[in-house]
Amino acid sequence: MTSSTLTQIAPLGEPPQSPSSRRRRRRDGSALGLGIRIALAVVASAVIFFPLYWMVVIAFSPRGEVFRPGGVQFWPSTFSTENFASLFARFPIAEWFTNSLVIGAFVTALTVIVNLLAGYAFARIRFAGRGILFILALATMMIPVQAIMVAQFRLVTGLQLTGTYWSVILPGAAAAFGLFLARQFFLSIPEELIEAARMDGAGHLRTFLQIVLPLSKPLIAVLTLLTLLGSWNDFAWPLIALKDPALFTLPIGLLYLKGQSTPDYSASMALALISVVPMVLLFLLFQRYFVQGFARSGIR
Repeated sequence: MTSSTLTQIAPLGEPPQSPSSRRRRRRDGSALGLGIRIALAVVASAVIFFPLYWMVVIAFSPRGEVFRPGGVQFWPSTFSTENFASLFARFPIAEWFTNSLVIGAFVTALTVIVNLLAGYAFARIRFAGRGILFILALATMMIPVQAIMVAQFRLVTGLQLTGTYWSVILPGAAAAFGLFLARQFFLSIPEELIEAARMDGAGHLRTFLQIVLPLSKPLIAVLTLLTLLGSWNDFAWPLIALKDPALFTLPIGLLYLKGQSTPDYSASMALALISVVPMVLLFLLFQRYFVQGFARSGIR
């Protein structure tokens, strides 16, 4: 009996199985795994998005339905905009929105510029102490913001910036995480492009402006979204630095609204919705660049 014949004999007690049955079992197993993953994704999505859905429901429900008897209402009895009308009539929502927009725009612009320039320097310019400085910059991410607020407030007060936009803009003009993203992104650019620019006589500034910057659209999108989102939702430091109610941002305005003698939860949800919608729309517009930027930066 040859070895080839032996390989064709099934072990005792086990019926022979055809290749089609094995493939069918593999398909059944993969289908079961896919179904489990889809179910977990649906549950996770429901947990994440239900608070947002509930916020929309309360914002468009008539006032007084928040604590209506009968349990949780998953749909407004009637769609109403009275919460938004009451909100704009009682509070300077337009000013708060403008303040958030102005501060967010300046913080984002300065942060993106600083991180792009510093990231290119750490990635492509050799200088003494480059590695140590980069490690020190990253180490600042481990320091809680609350730990430096007192020193930061004394610095801003000494510069006589308290109560102005600049008291919030300047402290947020750089971010260690943005520096890390920029450096990793610039390291992913082929060295041949940089060398070709140098052979043509281009210095670092010309190389950065004409070669590197046009390739950095995904990175700029990531930095813009992350910085603007952080500035838009920033609460603790603007609450300390902005003393004038005319300079309040939307998060501070939301606290001010909740601090009324009779809390209006419907109006609070309406203001929260006004604050959330711009960031959601911005992410949807730049989602493709956002994903590309993280992929090119080596973040998974």
